[in-house]
Amino acid sequence: MTLLNDLRTRRRRLGVAATAAGLLAALLTAGPAAATPDPGDSPAAPKKASKSEAAEARAAIEDGDIPGVDEVVHSDNMQHVTNIPKDLLAGTNSDLAFQGKYAFAGNYDGFRIFDISNPKAPKTVSQVLCPGSQNDISVSGNLLFLSTDSSRSDNSCNSTTQPATEKSSWEGMKVFDISDKKNPKYVAAVETACGSHTHTLVPERKNVYVYVSSYSPDASFPDCKPPHDGISVIKVPRKAPEKAAVVNFPVLFPGEGPDGGGNPGGPTNPGVSKTTGCHDITVLPSKDLAAGACMGDGILFSIKDPENPKVIDRVQDNVNFAFWHSATFNQRANKVVFTDELGGGGAATCNAEIGPNRGADGIYDIVGKGDQRKLVFRSYFKIDRYQADTENCVAHNGSLIPVKGRDIMVQAWYQGGVSVWDFTNSSKPKEIAYFERGPLATDRITTGGAWSAYYYNGYIYSNDITKGLDVLKISDRRTDPAKWVRLGELNVQTQPDYFG
Repeated sequence: MTLLNDLRTRRRRLGVAATAAGLLAALLTAGPAAATPDPGDSPAAPKKASKSEAAEARAAIEDGDIPGVDEVVHSDNMQHVTNIPKDLLAGTNSDLAFQGKYAFAGNYDGFRIFDISNPKAPKTVSQVLCPGSQNDISVSGNLLFLSTDSSRSDNSCNSTTQPATEKSSWEGMKVFDISDKKNPKYVAAVETACGSHTHTLVPERKNVYVYVSSYSPDASFPDCKPPHDGISVIKVPRKAPEKAAVVNFPVLFPGEGPDGGGNPGGPTNPGVSKTTGCHDITVLPSKDLAAGACMGDGILFSIKDPENPKVIDRVQDNVNFAFWHSATFNQRANKVVFTDELGGGGAATCNAEIGPNRGADGIYDIVGKGDQRKLVFRSYFKIDRYQADTENCVAHNGSLIPVKGRDIMVQAWYQGGVSVWDFTNSSKPKEIAYFERGPLATDRITTGGAWSAYYYNGYIYSNDITKGLDVLKISDRRTDPAKWVRLGELNVQTQPDYFG
């Protein structure tokens, strides 16, 4: 482990350099690793780097511009508490959720439950084999929700990949009973149009509403035909989750023609994703607000009636945003941070060629009142630490660090690591802490790094795609007050009222 006081100052900075039913889960306990990545659910295979890319990466390491292969580095105010490697679930690690003393980690092969009562030594409670990318994960009470966004032969945890062109194929939401953390039980499945890439919970006392984000329809897909210009809304009765069902499909981008009314993408807007649904939604139930990151569009909408969300405002950035990926409100609900996943998470975009404004965060103020509120762009934020051209790096999942009077966020950047940054001044965001590893390799481009990085009850938890669960701790006067904020449950896309 290396502290990078001197190395950090020597690094090239982007801002300067940028010129250019079988509903039974298979529980994995002791024994041989039974879970293997399913061919249609896995990210792209490693790609051999060009000779120039490999040479530049090696030179950058030798010059001290970037850390060595797998070398752990961090700022003085960040501590790497521990790492828990992958175990029986060999697939891609994805999102995280929290409840009490437990962390729930998604994986393309299923999910893993950790006991984090001692954050310095998390213990595995159970591992559930249930393949189906991305296995985006959330929890509410005794229920756990899992997204399936790959075409499967059926809705069981024993399913295999099957072409989406076949009517019998299945994609959608799975629901588990986690009242016994050692023995989760699969209790419900709900098929949704175009599957479920991600999902967001709107919890109520008797029911949990699930907003399902999915995209990329095709005329040849029986259950995913264009236009796919909305989201699926599922209602799950807490006492009878087996009755979960889709209750609405609100159209968020009304328009004429077969493609709906979202961003048309290229060639009208070159380099911008065509809007054919949403990638992710964050709700702020205490304010009846939601923000949607919808491929080529960012939207703000009201969820006063959770079954019928209503769009308030919509924005586009056809200059610097390629793919609107996720959203985060500040606590006062007068700002939204949208992320741009340029390159889909598999490309090297944290370099001088791409520059500081693409593959970045876009900070928007929310101005006005009620249904007249508008999203107003203020600035971009991107980590300024040089990354090798063999490192996939782009803005990804993060959460607020709850500090009254300040807007501070922790965020994953794939192989760019984990960044803590302050956007209290919307026009002048700045990084205040970081953690990262050196490239996975210098001779090939391999997808890896931090998928999610979230603050929960005094610690930062990061689910690394290949390395497992990282636990970090920040010690800084600007973030120290957050240590006193304790939550009983956290799904980051269902933002809590930290001080209510």
